[in-house]
Amino acid sequence: MTWCIVNGRQSDAFDHPREECGIVGIYREQSHSASLAAVGLFALQHRGQESAGVATVDAGKIQVHTGMGLVSEAFNDGDIDRLTGQMAIGHTRYSTTGTSRYSNAQPLLVSGLNGQLAVGHNGNIINSLQLRELLETRWGCHFETSTDSEAIAHLLVNAPGATWTDRIFHSMRLMQGAFSLALLTPEAVIAARDPLGIRPLCLGRLPDGWVAASETCALDHMQAEFVRELEPGEVVVMDRDGVHSQIYEGASGRSRALCVFEWIYFARPDSVMDDRLMHQVREDMGAQLAREHPADADLVIGIPDSSTSAAVGYSRESGIPFANGLVRNRYVGRTFIEPEQQRRDRGVRQKFNPMPAVLRGKRLVVVDDSIVRGTTTPHVVELLRRAGAAEIHLRVCAPPIKHPCYLGVDMATRQELIAANKTIPEIREVTGADTLGYLSVGGLMGLVRGPQGGFCDACFTGNYPVPVQLELTKQALEPVTP
Repeated sequence: MTWCIVNGRQSDAFDHPREECGIVGIYREQSHSASLAAVGLFALQHRGQESAGVATVDAGKIQVHTGMGLVSEAFNDGDIDRLTGQMAIGHTRYSTTGTSRYSNAQPLLVSGLNGQLAVGHNGNIINSLQLRELLETRWGCHFETSTDSEAIAHLLVNAPGATWTDRIFHSMRLMQGAFSLALLTPEAVIAARDPLGIRPLCLGRLPDGWVAASETCALDHMQAEFVRELEPGEVVVMDRDGVHSQIYEGASGRSRALCVFEWIYFARPDSVMDDRLMHQVREDMGAQLAREHPADADLVIGIPDSSTSAAVGYSRESGIPFANGLVRNRYVGRTFIEPEQQRRDRGVRQKFNPMPAVLRGKRLVVVDDSIVRGTTTPHVVELLRRAGAAEIHLRVCAPPIKHPCYLGVDMATRQELIAANKTIPEIREVTGADTLGYLSVGGLMGLVRGPQGGFCDACFTGNYPVPVQLELTKQALEPVTP
């Protein structure tokens, strides 16, 4: 994992797919909901660390508080207490369209023909440029951010239809890409999922209300009972009359395309999708990796923490003992801006500390969840060799990433993806490992397929579930400066 500076913060995800966003929506009969929304965002912090925010309704008026950084940094003493009201939505962001700045923090609050609306969005709309032009021309919408999420917000708040569900369905016909939405109106909390189900969203029951969230781990922390995952194209309205659900007719007959990286990396290991615990799924991935790429070794270690489950599975299948060979420092703070090479060296050393007493003289299977750019893996391998490892057999529980993601994951450009430009033997040489093995696409997809249907594996195969604009970049909506 390479370190980069984001808003003065060290980020350890630069050489892994970057998390997307996390959303929550809460309707309660009596109690204020802002503090519970913050609890849900803490549980979803792994999905985005750039900014966070909560919107509530009080006396028919929507109020919003957003801030940069982690959830704990976005809210100061008293901020949550001032967000009164029974209904709330929350958002924690990693930017996939638009840079990391305060104006892009969510929830976004907009007004239009249908009144006020606050929006929290996880995903990416690939035709957002065209939507902005349409909205500016048709309704004179003025844009204050550089996010695709604002296009969604203005579209929904001005769309025709007698109800919010009608307006969302109308908008679904126009929006192309991935979106799970938490919406707040003066009367209701609404959760919506795109017709392909690319981004996750689930529904839970509170003792005095209802909640929607990106992952079930958030429901656990909010002490909500998991009810089910939303169907692709489903809109769930939570209001004083209970819960109402409708499914967009355009979703029928279409295959689901849930992002497979939710199962490999993004979702917390204690989250459940398709009735399967992610920790167990990743153990199975590690076991399949051991079947496909066995190694003659003494110990199996994982790159903590995201690869631990897969390493346990590799150990179980291979019979090679599992060990904790690297200790992760979770409290690394800001660093000085240094030349790139020095920063990588220092970053790896600050992030991980090897245990020579465990590793010395051992032949290691080192399990990682993915290699994106390949900029940091050589430093990890060198760190283990300096700690005394005799051999390093690198195993990756995802197939080679050869294609960018345009549907809500900040992965890299095709020019930056090491597997798009080098063969596996060449990648092994770059990493400095003795051997290198990736999980096959067939092996992965055979493990994850379940009763809910299909997955998007475009980053491995190039088979996108929707037509994509290959020139689309993260900064596509940024204003052009002279």
